[in-house]
Amino acid sequence: MSGRSRYATAILGPELAAKLPEVKVLLVGAGGIGCEVLKNIVLAGFGHITLLDLDTIDLSNLNRQFLFRKKDVKQSKAMVAAKTASAFNPNVHITPIHGNIKEAQFDVSWFKTFDIVLNALDNLDARRHVNKMCMAGNVPLVESGTAGYLGQIQPILKDRTECFDCVPKPTPKTFPVCTIRSTPSQPIHCIVWAKSYLIPQLFGEDEDSGGELDDAEKQGENAQEIATLRKEAQAFKKVRSALRTASGNDEDAAKTAFDKVFFSDITNLLSMEDMWRTRAKPTPLEFDGIKNGTFSLEHKQIGSSSQVNGSSSKQPADGALVNGSTAGGSAATERILKNGSSAASSSKAGLKDQRALTLQDNLELFVESTNRLALRLRNGEDTISFDKDDDDTLDFVTAAANLRAAAYGIPGKSRWEVKEMAGNIIPAIATTNAIISGLVVLHAFHLLRKTYGKLRNVHLQFRPSLPLSTINLSQPNPQCGVCGDTYAEVLCDPSKVTLGQIVDGILGDGVGDDDGTGKREVSVYEEKRVLSDPDWDDNLDRTLESLGVTRGKFLSIVDEEGEYATIQVAIGELPANHPIDGNSLMLPYPLPLPPKTVKPPATPSLKRSAPDDEGDIEMTEPPAKRVRTNGDAPSVAAPVSPSKKRKLDEDGILLLESKDEELDDDAVEVIELD
Repeated sequence: MSGRSRYATAILGPELAAKLPEVKVLLVGAGGIGCEVLKNIVLAGFGHITLLDLDTIDLSNLNRQFLFRKKDVKQSKAMVAAKTASAFNPNVHITPIHGNIKEAQFDVSWFKTFDIVLNALDNLDARRHVNKMCMAGNVPLVESGTAGYLGQIQPILKDRTECFDCVPKPTPKTFPVCTIRSTPSQPIHCIVWAKSYLIPQLFGEDEDSGGELDDAEKQGENAQEIATLRKEAQAFKKVRSALRTASGNDEDAAKTAFDKVFFSDITNLLSMEDMWRTRAKPTPLEFDGIKNGTFSLEHKQIGSSSQVNGSSSKQPADGALVNGSTAGGSAATERILKNGSSAASSSKAGLKDQRALTLQDNLELFVESTNRLALRLRNGEDTISFDKDDDDTLDFVTAAANLRAAAYGIPGKSRWEVKEMAGNIIPAIATTNAIISGLVVLHAFHLLRKTYGKLRNVHLQFRPSLPLSTINLSQPNPQCGVCGDTYAEVLCDPSKVTLGQIVDGILGDGVGDDDGTGKREVSVYEEKRVLSDPDWDDNLDRTLESLGVTRGKFLSIVDEEGEYATIQVAIGELPANHPIDGNSLMLPYPLPLPPKTVKPPATPSLKRSAPDDEGDIEMTEPPAKRVRTNGDAPSVAAPVSPSKKRKLDEDGILLLESKDEELDDDAVEVIELD
């Protein structure tokens, strides 16, 4: 036993310690948690580690992602982390992959090659994807996440525990279209506008935004305002053309874009008087006036609170907006910071991305970033979208959001704050990441030992008296649309195999326990696309490739009667050694046999069914109601219901059984009714 493994063996036990060198683990994510987890599993002796991450290293990562250094900025996180961590234990083999976990090559067959998967992601969509792939491949998963001082880990085991999707996750915050496009009142509204509306309009695909406006109109938003927004969208075509066409003056295209969004659009909105009855009017911005220093904002009252569309706030003495740039940014941004306003130079203690920029500096940053993005389009990039680690797009969003905030009297945000808000960055603390990563590896040990009774959901809380809380694992949610489905994998050539072959092959003939459920009426989906249903089978004779269903995709076979659970069919590729003239479709054996769904008991109807034939109608006496007796007189059925008689009694009315009935009280008045 080597000195390196002696302590691990003493702690983990000889059985697990001997098993670890052969374990194949997939670690998804090489960020804050990922770096800590990688360090732990390397030192523990996990023999074969595959590390996958799409991201590159940013300067802001270095305070907590300790496997990276300043010289590594802009390089692949997976590649650098693997190289750094390999030195910790030469007996461990690390395979780094710079890629997207959702790529087709990382299909169910690929996931099945691992003994365990450890998630260290900060993206909800990617987390849900990994969760589904682990359910499909029946691979144990440990999910984790942190937010500031808070954190959690969740071990996931198919058919034994809840999966990641068993409990619905909160949907991301959204804002009404008209608020973002016309009446912002918070800094986040301006940032979302610049990131999700302005960048796609100027540098994205030339798409008609009418669909979004149609939806807003259906939801009851202001019709006049939406009509104005439609005109704005049409006017963007001229601006897009200017950005994609080289001109003698680089400033011309940027000025065209500025005048369109910060002057013309705001001027058009001001023409709708009803919109501004209860809110402060925005101020159209003038390009030349800001550039030469003669422009002033009317709604800014220096040194005092003023009515703005956000909350009342005090502005800096010189009317400057708080802004800045990140270190390591573009040369133009660095120049603006170095030669910027007196307010910027007076903030000697501030970091580069926290220094104040005047309205004039924001204009210069807008022009510089617009020109850089326009040059990228002219050099061959088809479209450009926002990326928090793309200096050009971050500079553009910072400048555009703060110019819009200035026009609406809303406090601006620093470039660092814009990056956090636009990039949905959750504050991270190195200590929290270290604690959570340790818990991840401890639960990985339990999964490898198969000591499932010791698994727990663990939460790191902001409570000094009880920093860690554990919760027993819950059973899978029977209504979950991920772990509640039945999974199967087919290997095929999508260019030759038809949709009908897949459906018929998976359903089988139902003769034996291994031969599927047999033919039945089903609908087939690929994500949200309907490919076939009992009344529309045009696609059954088409190949999977022609339908866009290729490696890594799932086909959902849904029982029309709701008798069986849904079958999720994962599409994989044929083995490399598969004969050229061999069968182009390899079905799983045994065929999937989904469980029958449990339907809630039917509530008995209170209505009687109508007879089929009038001749079957049998006249019967109505059921006897409460009987009133009078001394020794025989019982007679009451002609009214008890509730009605009780109401009459309360009103002082006595209902007689017959006209011959006598009353002892002569003062009673008798009324005869026909």
